[in-house]
Amino acid sequence: MTISKDKVVSVIYELKTDLSGEIIEKAVAETPLTYLCGAGQMLEKFEANLMGLKVGDSFDFKLDTEEAYGEASEEAVIDLPKNIFEVNGEFDSEVIAEGNVVPMQDNSGRRMNGIVLEVSDATIKMDFNHPLAGDTLFFKGEVIEVRDASEEEMKEAYAPQGGCGSGSCDTGGCGSGCGC
Repeated sequence: MTISKDKVVSVIYELKTDLSGEIIEKAVAETPLTYLCGAGQMLEKFEANLMGLKVGDSFDFKLDTEEAYGEASEEAVIDLPKNIFEVNGEFDSEVIAEGNVVPMQDNSGRRMNGIVLEVSDATIKMDFNHPLAGDTLFFKGEVIEVRDASEEEMKEAYAPQGGCGSGSCDTGGCGSGCGC
């Protein structure tokens, strides 16, 4: 079976941002990267480079900045009012601290992670650029599974994504990684 739209794909790989540099991400056989091909879960060019491969095939390709996460943008660095980070009137300075990654949600309900750059008395400076924005990505790995998706996997992958109150948050409600 070859990789094509609506197949569940599992791969192991190493990711570098410099061909001769250190590995910044690794998926191994015990915890492979698994996704539904064509469901928009992966970078478009990542999927395109794997299309047509089968179990046992290896891959080695690069994604230029434009094919990956684009250039870092100054517009993605913003100051937000400190009070929006309060929960029950309390500000948690351990969670909202310089260098921490905080899951959030925009006005359209899209989930994103922001890196806390600076905490001041009235504002929090956040960077919403993807951590790999501006980088060229080098992937090297192997396809370890390709199979038909179950009905449940198809439903889940193509279901509309919602935010808090939509029933799509992790168990435990807001604050448990749902992006609020």
